[in-house]
Amino acid sequence: MSFIITTYVPEGIVMASDSRQTAVIEGTMPTGEKLPKFETVTSDNCYKLFLLEEQNIGVGVFGETLLGGTPIEHSVRKFLEEFNDPEDDILDVVEKMMRYFSAHFPTADTAFHMAGYKREGRISVPYVYHCQVSRNEIRRCNVKPGTDQVVYGAMWGGQGDVIARLIQPSTIRLAGPDSPEIPNPPILWDAMSVQDAIDFSEFAVWTTAEMIRFQARPKNVGGPIDILLITPRGSGWIRRKDFSSESYTPY
Repeated sequence: MSFIITTYVPEGIVMASDSRQTAVIEGTMPTGEKLPKFETVTSDNCYKLFLLEEQNIGVGVFGETLLGGTPIEHSVRKFLEEFNDPEDDILDVVEKMMRYFSAHFPTADTAFHMAGYKREGRISVPYVYHCQVSRNEIRRCNVKPGTDQVVYGAMWGGQGDVIARLIQPSTIRLAGPDSPEIPNPPILWDAMSVQDAIDFSEFAVWTTAEMIRFQARPKNVGGPIDILLITPRGSGWIRRKDFSSESYTPY
C-alpha cells in the first residue's frame, strides 16, 4: 500500500508521496501446507513520484507497486524509455501509459495520478487524472462532472482513510454524546496559494504515516516524503530523496 496526494490550486499542482513499499508473503511448510499470509515492509526508499521534464507532467503511483517482482520505478522507467515522446501532451501520456500497463500488467491493482497543463489557445489549462490499471479506468478529476469547468481541491490514493476523516465534510462533537454537532470547517481550495498547497500535501502524507504508526494496523505508509510542484511556467522537486550512505552503520 502507499499514500499519495495531488493538490490542485489556481497557481499550481502539488504532488506528494511516501516512500514505503510492502509485499504480501505466503510461506509454505515442508509438507506443502500453506502458512498464513502476512504483509511486510520491503523498502522505505521506493520512488512513487516521477517528473516528465520535457512535457511538464507529474506521475504518482499507488496501490500495487511491485509489478513482475520489481519496484514500480523500473516499469515506469521502461515505459518512458520506450514510448515517451517529448511532443506528447498530458492527454497523450495518460493514454499511452494506460495502454502500456494494461498490456503488461492487466490484473495489477495499480493506480496513477497524472497531472500537467495543456495549452488551449493562449491559456494553460490544468489537467488532473486518476487512472486504474485493472479496471482500465481513466477519469479527469479537476472539473465539475459533465462539464469542462475547472475546479480546485485535492485527491488522494492508497491508504486514504486518515486524511478523509480529517477534511471531508461531516459533523463533529467537541465533547460528550450530549453536546451539539457542528460542521467540519471547509478548506477554501480556490483561495489556497502554492506554498499552502505544498504545506498541506506534506501534512497529509506525514499525518497519515504517523497515525498509522500509532494504530494497530499494518505499517504500510512511511519513509521520506517526496514533493513535486507543477506550474504552467515550469516544474521541479520541492523535496526528493537521493542516494546516500550516511544512514548505513555497519555492525
